[in-house]
Formats: sequence, structure tokens, C-alpha cells
Amino acid sequence: QVQLVESGGGLVQAGGSLRLSCAASARTIGTYVMGWFRQAPGKEREFVGANTWSGGTTHYADSVKGRFAISRDNAKNTLYLQMNSLKPEDTAVYYCVADTFFRGTSYRDFDHWGQGTQVTISS
Repeated sequence: QVQLVESGGGLVQAGGSLRLSCAASARTIGTYVMGWFRQAPGKEREFVGANTWSGGTTHYADSVKGRFAISRDNAKNTLYLQMNSLKPEDTAVYYCVADTFFRGTSYRDFDHWGQGTQVTISS
């Protein structure tokens, strides 16, 4: 059973930074592709980025490239999303995701989801 629990969301002013964490069940962090999606009100779930189990390859959405960074600490079974230069359009519920291998950037390509954490950016 893959369990993912996000934390770290909150309210931040535009231009600020926030770091999200995703605590994963044992073995997941080291053997799965893990990443992040987000969903703004009235919009579909949007791929943010994903990181292979070895940490060697990371994919990012164009909308966050250069501002967001994914990292993982396998010893702590934790995935991180460092978000810098935040914009009001980054406001969304952020979801941690995992799967056995990288299939694509659609929400259908990831089988395991956390419950989500709210990120709100004020202008």
C-alpha cells in the first residue's frame, strides 16, 4: 500500500517562497517515480513535476521551470517541492503522486495520490 501525506501548504505573498513535503511509505521513495500535481478551482489537475526513483531525471512543467525544484531525501522517505518567486496563478491544491515508472504528465499516468495541501498566493 502506497501512502503519501503532504504538508507545508499555506498563504504566501507573491514573490515569496514555500516548501512542500510529501512523506511516503517505506520503499516508495526509493523505488518509485514521485512528483507533484496541482489543481486550481475550476481547472483540471495540472502536472507540476516528477522525479525518477534515482533522482537522476526530473521533469517540470514549463509554467514552473526555473522557479520550482523537486528533491527527495530517501533516508527520510520524503519528497520536497521548493517553490520560489510564487505568483497568484500558483494558487492551487498541490498533490503528491507516485508510480512505478514515468509514463507521462497526465493525471491518469500516476496511480497513487496524497490528499493534497492548499497553497494560496496573495497579490
